Amino acid sequence: MSESKPNVVGINILKQNGLDVDELVKELIKNAAVEFTAYYYFTNLRAHCTGMEGEGLKGIIEDARLEDLSHFESCIERIYQLGGALPNDATEFIKISGCEFLQLPANPTDHKAILEKCLKAEQGAIVNWDKICKMTLGKDPATYDIAKDILAEEIEHESWFLELIYGRPSGHMRRKYAGERPHTRKHSRALDMA
Repeated sequence: MSESKPNVVGINILKQNGLDVDELVKELIKNAAVEFTAYYYFTNLRAHCTGMEGEGLKGIIEDARLEDLSHFESCIERIYQLGGALPNDATEFIKISGCEFLQLPANPTDHKAILEKCLKAEQGAIVNWDKICKMTLGKDPATYDIAKDILAEEIEHESWFLELIYGRPSGHMRRKYAGERPHTRKHSRALDMA
């Protein structure tokens, strides 16, 4: 029995629009790996926010952490729709992220160093999702919608950490609840409370 490749109109249209679908899938898998790894590392960084000051930081890191999990889940379905797949080996998946910079600081309870790690992660995510937005604008509205929503949350996260490190006002209002994800909720249902 010979297997034939299916005609996938959803991919063919993107190619007709001038999109390099293989490159997009590669970038989406990388971004999914970054978001998954950031979720893990933010979990570890948050645990090291000790003392009274650390209690306030935990809430902000928790908001960003759960939204990073939402970002991971938001792009999974699109990867598969585009003919891609996640690696079967989790260690390979983590390596794709290139997130070695998220290790605990030398002093693992140094709040400023923890916040600097969080800021660096958010700024890297902004660059990554902006790239996806540029790749898909006018060519792939479905992926663009996901990427722009993730980018909006990553920009908010960056402003939170800039505020905490540099005293730069962000207009930040706490989420109603951890995992609220105002922009990506429509792409990821795993964190829904109801």
